Amino acid sequence: MFKYQPTENNLAGKTILVTGAGAGIGKTAAINYAKYGATVVLLGKTVKKLEAVYDEIVNAGYPEPAIIPLDLKGATPQHYKDMVTTIVEQLSSLDGALLNASVLGELTPFTQINKQTWDDVMQVNLNAQMYLAQALIPAMTQSNSASLVFTTSGVGNKGRAFWGPYSISKFATEGMMQVIADEYEGSSLRTNAINPGATNTNMRSSAFPAEDKGSLASAEDIMPLYLYLMSDDSKHVNGQRLDAQA
Repeated sequence: MFKYQPTENNLAGKTILVTGAGAGIGKTAAINYAKYGATVVLLGKTVKKLEAVYDEIVNAGYPEPAIIPLDLKGATPQHYKDMVTTIVEQLSSLDGALLNASVLGELTPFTQINKQTWDDVMQVNLNAQMYLAQALIPAMTQSNSASLVFTTSGVGNKGRAFWGPYSISKFATEGMMQVIADEYEGSSLRTNAINPGATNTNMRSSAFPAEDKGSLASAEDIMPLYLYLMSDDSKHVNGQRLDAQA
């Protein structure tokens, strides 16, 4: 595991957007960012889940978060632009973004990939990430130190049989991360991607229903890397694919 140990209030004064914040890794990251002083913007498609995360953060005495209910499957580029405008107007800045939300689709032979499955996976895992990043970057470059973090996978740089749409979407995500990182090299914006590894999440259970969950890392176990990349301690890290369970 990555062993980064943040100091108290390590993220104080930062505003950080987290997609897929209602459950799993996104929820855990949002709570940890708030724990270390960040004002977190919780984005997800299920209001009830977002409200539960909101309550957990507030009840712990951390900075009050904001909630943005949005389904990446149906959102348009204008939705993302309007969202970023609202964040900056209400919270003054945007210093970090964890683009965590994604969908698995179906595990199936390549020749049997269903068009709707392909379209849905690419819409959420790739198109939405691109449109969202386009909206985020102008605001994030106004920060003195901004961190844009994509989410990749073990199948995001080495293809695996039957994982077609998901694997291909993550290959593309890594490429997008590298393009942005190279374009903004030397600026106040750094861009990287995290491979969480085998983690006990609902998506993992869908892919490997018979797997022993006790053998997997929890979302909390992999948080050191997520905290590191949002901290100013990672200012020098740009264009990297990093494994949370190195």
